Amino acid sequence: MAYTLLHMGETKIQPWSGPRIPELRDDICIPDYCCLHDNAEDAGENPNPSSSVQADSNPDTETDDPDSNVDINAWFGPAGTVSPLHTDPKHNCLAQVVGKKFVRLYDEAMTPYLYPHEDRLLHNTSQVDVENPDLSRFPLFSSAVFQEAVLNPGEMLYIPPRCWHHIRSLTTSFSVSFWWM
Repeated sequence: MAYTLLHMGETKIQPWSGPRIPELRDDICIPDYCCLHDNAEDAGENPNPSSSVQADSNPDTETDDPDSNVDINAWFGPAGTVSPLHTDPKHNCLAQVVGKKFVRLYDEAMTPYLYPHEDRLLHNTSQVDVENPDLSRFPLFSSAVFQEAVLNPGEMLYIPPRCWHHIRSLTTSFSVSFWWM
């Protein structure tokens, strides 16, 4: 099995790549939400335009299957695992399978209050420790408007592209995220 360690102890499992854990992939169904589009133009003749084969792409790896355009990530970790405040460029449905996670969300408009790193590599990650902010270094952070919730087993949360999110496992946790453009 191949594992990649992320975020203070959480393990990202990608069971669908080759023979890693095919039985786990068979148990994960991609939600229909992942095939919806927010652009009326996208809903025209081709219901999934990102699945079209481009002239410079490899036709052997492209498919008209809408599920092929969804990145699936499984996340497993102990209580206390933290994913620091960051944004992602894709739509995200985060499904909680086992355990509970605390989630705090900030709209993209709050970016000036969240102090993203200036380094290009970390530009989508805040410098602020959400649960213990240094307000002398980051004074605007206290004015940032947010929403928070606890994600329980069997619940799924939609996180729009560029929406800032901070996540902490409250218990041992297993989640699956579905990312798409």
